[in-house]
Amino acid sequence: MGNSFLIPGATVATIVMLGLLHARRLYDDKKMEEAREKGVDLEFSPDVKAAFLRLLPLRTISRLWGLLTSTEIPIPFRSLVYKSWARAFHTNLEEVGLPLEEYASLQEFFIHSLKEGSRPIDPDPNCLVSPVDGIILRFGELQEPGDMIEQVKGFSYSASSLLGTNLSFPLLAADDEYGKHNTAENRQSASPEKNSWWRISLASPRVRGPDVLSPVKGIFYCVIYLKPGYYHRVHSPVDWNVLLRRHFSGNLFPLNERATRTIRNLHVENERVVLEGQWLEGFMALVAIGATNVGSVKLFIEPELKTNRPRKLLHTEPPTDRFYEPKGTGLLLKKGDEVAAFRMGSTVVLIFQAARSRSEDGGASSEFRFCINRGERIRVGQAIGRLHGSS
Repeated sequence: MGNSFLIPGATVATIVMLGLLHARRLYDDKKMEEAREKGVDLEFSPDVKAAFLRLLPLRTISRLWGLLTSTEIPIPFRSLVYKSWARAFHTNLEEVGLPLEEYASLQEFFIHSLKEGSRPIDPDPNCLVSPVDGIILRFGELQEPGDMIEQVKGFSYSASSLLGTNLSFPLLAADDEYGKHNTAENRQSASPEKNSWWRISLASPRVRGPDVLSPVKGIFYCVIYLKPGYYHRVHSPVDWNVLLRRHFSGNLFPLNERATRTIRNLHVENERVVLEGQWLEGFMALVAIGATNVGSVKLFIEPELKTNRPRKLLHTEPPTDRFYEPKGTGLLLKKGDEVAAFRMGSTVVLIFQAARSRSEDGGASSEFRFCINRGERIRVGQAIGRLHGSS
């Protein structure tokens, strides 16, 4: 009797939660649409609600949400619950890999696989593809010390603070005639050396390669936001060797539009998993950022990793690192391979090295160019940028 009452009770609670989330989404969508029609670029503006969020036990709330969504739903109710979710958040049920009745819980449904062929991967070896279904928030190049990744107009954060690599992510200056021709969309401060190029080391001093630094390589980034109704698995953007995993047990603030423009250091403060390694062009990092109700990031390449664990009150845990074997080679991922999965919506940030100018000896030119626009919806496997003129 106890179990028969508990399960339907959890099902009713889930349906009520879906209704509340749907109402909130409709309100947020309306406000965003009005801003777009007016051509408004929303600016950073902290408010009382943002301060109040810092007082809430969001990690505990997220774990409770995880318990609720992991509760097994009776088979007769499953189709109703999942269709309600799909209606509220515009999930395409035609792409879902299995019949709805085979997903025992909402949590299983959140991270469902897709039918074969639903996400074709761009076969061009010189392109970098989107690792997720999402909305392009920001992208650009980090050209000088002081260049930042823009969270929202009026507030930015550094790549090193996101990756947590104070020693392994140095920007080193050297003379280069091509540096003077580059511009940065989000430059925070100008360097005294106007004619300079910027380069990056590999993920860690322990595995740094001699050919990583190159005077024609730039550092690029791309920020992609996953809405709650989107496909939630994360795929490899390129063929690369993953050398290091770094886990930050941080806060779990929301990552929606309102939170982005009201909470400082949102991406840097939230719990996240960082993968670093090497691809054809040098350094590559993929950052999976957790959010409220999304504290659990499932890493397919390291199933034993547990995120959003309980921690002591007012206790800040240092990040944990794992170097993948074999040392210096790590794990080989092919473009399109499954890497991780989120619960509900979240954000992925790519930071990578790529060619940005022609060679000094007058040989074949090679240059990375983005082929996306801010606010554009993109899917797994679609190109976000290409190397042009590579030999």
